[in-house]
Parts: sequence; C-alpha cells; structure tokens
Amino acid sequence: MINPDIPFDAARSEFVWDLPADFNIGRAVSDDWAAREPDRICLQHFSPDGNHLSLTYGELSRRSNALARGLAALGVTRGDRVALMLPQGFATVIAHVAIYKMGAIAVPLALLFGVEALGHRLKASGAKVLVTTETGADKVAPIRGDVPELEQLVIADGAPGEHVPFAALIDGYDDAPLLIEAGLEDPAMMIFTSGTTGPPKGALHAHRVLIGHIPGVQTHHEFLPQPGDRLWTPADWAWAGGLLNVLLPGLLLGVPVVSSPAQKFDPELAFRILDEMDVRNAFIPPTALRIMKTVKDPRARFHLRLRTIGSGGESLGRETYEWAKRELGLTINEFYGQTECNLVLASCQVKGVTRGGAIGQTVPGHEVAVIDHEGNEVAPGMSGQIAVRRPDPVMFLGYWRNEAATRAKFIGDWLLTGDQGVRDEEGYITFFGRDDDVITSSGYRIGPSEIEDCLAGHPGVALAAAVGKPDPVRTEIVKAYIVPAAGYQPGEALSNEIRDWVKTRLSAHEYPREIAFVDSLPLTTTGKVIRRDLRERAIAEASPDILS
Repeated sequence: MINPDIPFDAARSEFVWDLPADFNIGRAVSDDWAAREPDRICLQHFSPDGNHLSLTYGELSRRSNALARGLAALGVTRGDRVALMLPQGFATVIAHVAIYKMGAIAVPLALLFGVEALGHRLKASGAKVLVTTETGADKVAPIRGDVPELEQLVIADGAPGEHVPFAALIDGYDDAPLLIEAGLEDPAMMIFTSGTTGPPKGALHAHRVLIGHIPGVQTHHEFLPQPGDRLWTPADWAWAGGLLNVLLPGLLLGVPVVSSPAQKFDPELAFRILDEMDVRNAFIPPTALRIMKTVKDPRARFHLRLRTIGSGGESLGRETYEWAKRELGLTINEFYGQTECNLVLASCQVKGVTRGGAIGQTVPGHEVAVIDHEGNEVAPGMSGQIAVRRPDPVMFLGYWRNEAATRAKFIGDWLLTGDQGVRDEEGYITFFGRDDDVITSSGYRIGPSEIEDCLAGHPGVALAAAVGKPDPVRTEIVKAYIVPAAGYQPGEALSNEIRDWVKTRLSAHEYPREIAFVDSLPLTTTGKVIRRDLRERAIAEASPDILS
C-alpha cells in the first residue's frame, strides 16, 4: 500500500514490497473477508429493470468453494487451464475465485470472440473446461474437434442440456472452506495478448500479480479505499484492464464492484449506471469517454457521486481530459501498462501528478524507463522504448509454451513494451509512437496478423494487410488493403461480405471498418508486407483535423 501522507516522490523512493509467501488470489478476495465480515457486500449487479442484485463475501466464499469441488469432480486438477467466456456478473466472479482456490489457471476470453479467435486461444491454452453461456457454447460447437483437450463445457445460463449446468456444480457440492495450497509464484491466470507480432500469445501470471496492481490502482483512484468507494468499468472483465484494474483489486480491498450486462456501449446507460449504483470510482477507456461527451449536461441530468476516474488502454488526449474537468468536475487520472506488465505508470491528481496528454509517472514499487535499442536509458526529451525492470510482482511469468518469445521480450533485465515514448525532466512519460504494428482501437490493442490471417481465408482475397488509420472517436480504426482474388469484382458488395467474414470469425472490434482494393501490396524481398508504407498511406488519407 502507498503511504498517502507523503509526497508522491517520497512514496516512490520509500516504497518496499512485502509479499506473503502463501498468497492465493481466491482466498484473499473471498475467504479472508468472509472470515471477518461475511455480510459485507462485495458485488452489485445493475439490472436495466431496476432490480439490482447484491452478493456478499460470505456467499462468494461458499459458492466458490462448492464450484471448486464441482470442477474437481469434472477432472480439473492443479495447473489445469479453465477458460471463462462470460459477461460481467456474479457467475464470472465465482468461477474466477474457484479456479484460483484449487490451483488451476483461469483463461479469460471475451464473449465477442468469433470461432477462429476462440479456437486459437482454446487450443493454445489447452483448456480442459470452458465455463460459458449458451451463446458461447454455440460458438464452440463447430470447432470442438479442433480442440481435443477441451473435455467439458459448463453453462452458466439457460435450461439444462447436453452440457454441465453451472448451478448444479454449486448446489451439488460441499461449500465448506477448502484446504488451499497457496503459492505466490504459482500460475493463476493466462491472459492472451492481442497478437501484435504474430498469433496471440498466452501471458501467464502468478498469484502475485494482484498484489502488484494495488499501488497503481491506489494511484489513479487517489488512495482507494475511502469511505463509500464503489467501482465500475464498462470494460470486459476478460481484458486485463477490467480484471486486474477493477474487479480483483476491488474485491481484495473490500470495495464493492458493480457489474452490468454485456451490451454495445451506450453513453446514456453509462451515466444511468453511475447514478443508480452510486459509483464513486470508475475505469472508463478513452473511447468510451469520447462517446460520453455526446451526452449534454450530464451533471444536471444525473446525480453523479464520482470521486475518481481512471483511464487507460490508449491515449486519452488533451481534449477529453479538459472535457472531464469542465463537465464532470473531475481530473481523469490516466495510466499505462500492457498484458505482460500492467499498471506501471499512472497519474494522481490529488498528489499533483497530472498533465493533459501524458500517461503519468512511474507508480511506486516499479521501475520504468525509456531506453534505446541496446537497453540504455535515454536522456529526458529523447524518444525511446518504454521498458520495465525485472523483477516486478506485476510482471508475467512468461508466454505459455513459448520460451523464445519470452526471451525476446527482454533486453537484460528490461521488459520491452514495444511502445515508443518520451520522458520529460519531471518524470512524465508521453507516447511518441510505437515500433510495432499494433492498432489501438476503442481501447483494444489489435494485432494485424490475426486479422490478415482471417482475411486470407476469404475466397475473394488474394493478399491482405491491416493497419490503423487515425480516427477522432476510436483513436484508430482497422483499415484493410486487399488484392482481390481472380474472378472477384472489387466493390461495396465484396467489402461488406469481407467485413462480415471477419466479424463472425474474429470479433466485433477487429473487423476492417474501411477496405481499399489495390492491385498489389508493398513487399520486402522476402515476401513480407511492408505495413509501414500502408500505415503512412492511411495517415495521409485521414482528415488533417484528426492529425493536428
């Protein structure tokens, strides 16, 4: 925990990690609280009809104990991977906690994944069980034969059918406390990257990752927990931002977490959730905040009790930063991290650490630098790659079954983020660019390789490349440059067919919103697409107002 009574620089210099050897996420976020305050509210679910629901730590502890025993009866043992493809809600939390308690590894997956994206992650992780919805089960059905290690599907909604009902695993097993074999360095979760340099990779994290997140959460939420604090995010809990910046830290710190049904982001509904659920602390990605700007006079229309807003996942921008101060009466605390090493830079307005356009300063407990290609720190004002020094409790154990990629992620003891930045004399870091081809759209980091592989599967596509094009709302949109296959006529009909192809096979946030048909693609002598040339073309096509 950060000392709130001293200057931020002093908090950083005096901070020392004190990590308990027997820490287990499942026990810490349920049983420890249940033993002290079993009736304390840990979760609240927003229902559009106003019938909001609550869950206590005692209930979370008991239900997760029973589910852990139920999963064990299905054959899940220590170290097995259990995938979760669920919306925000009580079942998702109970499943996560149960998996951690039994020493298995949680593999969170987004409901919006299409069959190809889902199949890759299930196969790569070797998941033995998938906990999902009826909709999720329908997505998995066509690819069951391609994922032979997947033995069981557990369905959290709907009527009993061919799969195991979630409720039966809770109701049919003992809910007494488990004998937990806890280990700080034991693997707890596998979160897949967005595939910026090839297929998405499973970043494996130990139980210590939750402890590692607490200083960053405390920083951008200005010393959470405070009396009356309550957390909410529209971000999917399958994303590191939703899971490790909100859900699990909130449970650990005793702060109620609000969940809301899966849906396309609606700014009016977002303000209604903030109002009706008495949300005090929100993590809202920049794209969602830009959409919320379309709501006029929010403080006059909604009873907002917000104390803090954190934002990350992409650059916030000065305009949105100023809008929040003007319309919400709050300074947004921007923060930074990535799947492999999250929440290492942050802002904290109450400590004077805030600057529009900057991602913040190094969070106490971490060491972040801007380095050159040889691993040397560069001088203030010089651009370089943002890097994090190991060891660090928030840092991943490595990529699942990919030692070569893990080694390539480091120069000496520096973890390479792949993002270019500039640090000024005061320690603020600002994005300068990036040295890979990642596309940042609506808070998601999207790798072009997975999109291009999907495009190549369409019979009308001979060659394809995907790049990011600047966009005023989404930061970037996915733009595809396509060489059509022989016999296919380029035009709007083919464009729509290709968009639908990607939407249904990958996910709704990865499809190309713009498609340009070209006669050829720029290639290296080894046959690789030179995305840099296409990215520059897309930037040139963007409105000058976006680029200014």
